[in-house]
Amino acid sequence: QRMGQLIDDLLKLARVTRTDINPEPIDLTALVHEVAGEIRSREPQRQVALDVMPELRVCGDQPLLRVAIENLLSNAWKFTGRRERAEIAVGRTEQGGSTAYFVRDNGVGFDMDHAGNLFGAFQRLHDMQTFPGTGVGLATVQRVIHKHGGRIWAQAAPEQGAAFYFTLPSV
Repeated sequence: QRMGQLIDDLLKLARVTRTDINPEPIDLTALVHEVAGEIRSREPQRQVALDVMPELRVCGDQPLLRVAIENLLSNAWKFTGRRERAEIAVGRTEQGGSTAYFVRDNGVGFDMDHAGNLFGAFQRLHDMQTFPGTGVGLATVQRVIHKHGGRIWAQAAPEQGAAFYFTLPSV
């Protein structure tokens, strides 16, 4: 089963790398709510507070950005799993004179000394038994964002949550 998931994730990564982008205006707020609804339906017993900023609009390839949002929200969902009051926020901020979008959670976080490994395929900062996964998700997100001409980075601290920031062309 794990091997099947790994193969699926590698195929997604390969598709992202080879896919041409077809940019169009995207309502990122609506996309986040749609993806979050799908994740929530897989674990309806989880109580997760989701705060999504209204009117997030970007220009990008909808299927590729959906893959990125699925991975970022799935990670936030997974790494808040041990919190009594799980919180995930999606929004926009100004960073270095440009607009950055973020997915932030109050989960287990990680040590920033290891941040350089985050976006490599098969790189994991948490053990497999505690937080299952293939280690391909963030590599896929990075490729999607780079394909759009954006950049991605993270800020975190152990037991204080994590935030992933990315830039995309504006509408």
